[in-house]
Amino acid sequence: MSRTDELERHYNGVRERVRDYAGNAAETAGDLVARGRRATLRFGKHGSYRRQLTRLAEDMADEANYQYRRARRQVQRHPVATAAIVAGTVGAFFLLRHLFRSDED
Repeated sequence: MSRTDELERHYNGVRERVRDYAGNAAETAGDLVARGRRATLRFGKHGSYRRQLTRLAEDMADEANYQYRRARRQVQRHPVATAAIVAGTVGAFFLLRHLFRSDED
């Protein structure tokens, strides 16, 4: 077998691999474009997912606002109890940190 035949065979193998990679890349790009179109339809002007996401975001904002107001009332009504809760939380954090700290530190 001559060197020319060997190079030609190697070149043909590389060419086939490049062709396969290009075909797979084109197929993946086509799939991504199709998924993008479906997502656009779902989240479009009249899409149901858009309404669901909007309602979910509003519900989460309302819940966060409610929890903030509730915590603020708790602090105003029971400042000593709130300070004790905060101190206990910080103490528990340091205790857990000490327990889980490795001996190498």
